[in-house]
Amino acid sequence: MFNGMKIYTRTGDLGDTGLFGGGRVQKDDPRVAAYGDVDELNSVIGLARSGDALPRVDEVLVGIQRDLFGIGALLATPDLEKMQQHLTKARIDATRIVELERAIDACEAELDPLKAFIIPGGSPKGAALHLARTVCRRAERAVVGLARATTIPPVVVIYLNRLSDLLFVLARVANKRAAAGEVTW
Repeated sequence: MFNGMKIYTRTGDLGDTGLFGGGRVQKDDPRVAAYGDVDELNSVIGLARSGDALPRVDEVLVGIQRDLFGIGALLATPDLEKMQQHLTKARIDATRIVELERAIDACEAELDPLKAFIIPGGSPKGAALHLARTVCRRAERAVVGLARATTIPPVVVIYLNRLSDLLFVLARVANKRAAAGEVTW
């Protein structure tokens, strides 16, 4: 694997884990829960990408997955200076938020106006994106909880909030392009 490095270390066998930059916490620590939810979100987006290709949609999703790696690293880092380095490396800033908003606007331009709640489902890609949206909301809740206990850059919560909106409209676009239709509540 990585220069012969083993995937198992046995260091977490007693229920604790190491953080970036040092220190250990229990695996049910709010910090671990937050970056675990972000990691799960990244995987669910990968699942959505694995379905039928939708060129513009998949390009947006790959960028988001890269962002989520940076956010996960930030959340796994208790050191504020290192957090800022992760944000800078991942390009998570006000400009990135505007890019997400533009992607939302582009999707909405392709869709009929929303007049009722949408029941999640549709095409496999659309359903996976709806699932990603709900995991994103959970990750957002975990980060908000963590931010009450420690300093987390506010842009992380803003990013996750905007991302859940984007995932919703991407699910609608995927379903429209697949002619899967939408079931309203």
